[in-house]
Amino acid sequence: MLDDTISQQAAALRRGDYSANELVTAYLTRIVARNGMLNAYLTVTEQAALDGARAADAALADGSAGPLTGIPIAHKDIFCTDGVRTSCASRMLDNFIAPYDATVVMRLAAAGAVVLGKTNMDEFAMGSSNETSFYGPVRNPWDSQRVPGGSSGGSAAAVAAGLCAAATGTDTGGSIRQPAALTGICGLKPTYGRVSRYGMIAFASSLDQGGPMARSAQDLALLLQAMAGFDPRDSTSIEREVPDYTAALGVSLQGLRIGLPREYFDAGLDPAVGDAVRAALAELERLGATLVDISLPHTHLSVPAYYVVAPAEASSNLARYDGVRYGYRCDNPADLQDLYQRSRSEGFGAEVKRRILIGTYVLSAGYYDAYYLKAQRVRRLIRNDFLEAFGQVDVIAGPTVPGPAFRLGERSNDPVAMYLSDIYTLAVNLAGLPGLSVPCGLVQGLPVGLQLIGRDFDEASLLNVAHRYQQVTDWHLRRPPEA
Repeated sequence: MLDDTISQQAAALRRGDYSANELVTAYLTRIVARNGMLNAYLTVTEQAALDGARAADAALADGSAGPLTGIPIAHKDIFCTDGVRTSCASRMLDNFIAPYDATVVMRLAAAGAVVLGKTNMDEFAMGSSNETSFYGPVRNPWDSQRVPGGSSGGSAAAVAAGLCAAATGTDTGGSIRQPAALTGICGLKPTYGRVSRYGMIAFASSLDQGGPMARSAQDLALLLQAMAGFDPRDSTSIEREVPDYTAALGVSLQGLRIGLPREYFDAGLDPAVGDAVRAALAELERLGATLVDISLPHTHLSVPAYYVVAPAEASSNLARYDGVRYGYRCDNPADLQDLYQRSRSEGFGAEVKRRILIGTYVLSAGYYDAYYLKAQRVRRLIRNDFLEAFGQVDVIAGPTVPGPAFRLGERSNDPVAMYLSDIYTLAVNLAGLPGLSVPCGLVQGLPVGLQLIGRDFDEASLLNVAHRYQQVTDWHLRRPPEA
């Protein structure tokens, strides 16, 4: 049952092939067996999960079950969950028990999902390898000596290793798509504003977006259906009708124009990854799509623009964690200055401090125009590139990540090399567009991903393209050796 997709599990639960209690118990057993090595979960809510399973079985029995009733999921530890520790993988929030549920958590619960626990992540979602967590790195189920990607690496590893049926993630510069690609699962970053950010601890407010991670595009559609929609408690939420994502699956690709940005197939791309992506594109062409060469000329500016905008917003958002208003407080401070300095110094990790310093610098008097304002202008150029491209094509496709998962510690002392891991995903966040990663091959026994980028609020097209691809391929069905 743990190898089934969400839709298969939902059907099996309704047929009575197994109960929600049996399904949840099976996942909890696997978590006990595998989480010690993977470090994918920070908190396992065993009793709450078993209580949820009993309620799900009752709903299934009396006919009141929702679309996700009895489906065991996990939440990234960046989403507030009522009565459960929400640490953001930081010492700063190590003892924070959230007093309410994030909107995403509430909506998935209303759809019937059963929560197994909270997953590990890069501290405050800052990282591309899941090595910056205060609680230690997550390991890739395909090779325990390699990273799972970040910052939703715990969620990705949990899904890939069969420690949950699906999980939530957040994507500020590729943090859903990149770990999805490196662990061989599917991940969707919706359009900015499509999924509520209420109750999601902020990193960079104009870039952060929550989304689903699962084993198939069909599963992503089921999850997004529950998560999406206007939320009056989030001022960035967009009041726009949510389409039926599952009903849109299976539409023919005949006549669909897929743009291939030449900047995404340059010298920085691992040749073997490039071959896998091109093979996937050829499959889409056989399904009826037309491949069109396009250019996104400002792609090379996405990394520098992102690493000005994101740290600037992070430095502002994280100013509240000072040991007085929120977060960790140092022991026996000598005076107020000592309290602030030591609380923040001891509470934050190195990567978070680096980004706060960068952000504070680019926002400071005399440098705001030179860096932050210029980066925002570059951001506009990047979005204009996409808008112009979508005048020629319906969907844009390319690699999700330049290479397969790298070894733990390999890039820890080279932040620039680490930042380049997200070179193909950052522009999507700067432009606010939806992006999706699906498994499309193995390189040296490690998964690689195909990235699909769509117009604003056109998640349905991305899910349909991915679903059609998965109907004729089996990369999404491959499992890590021990899963």
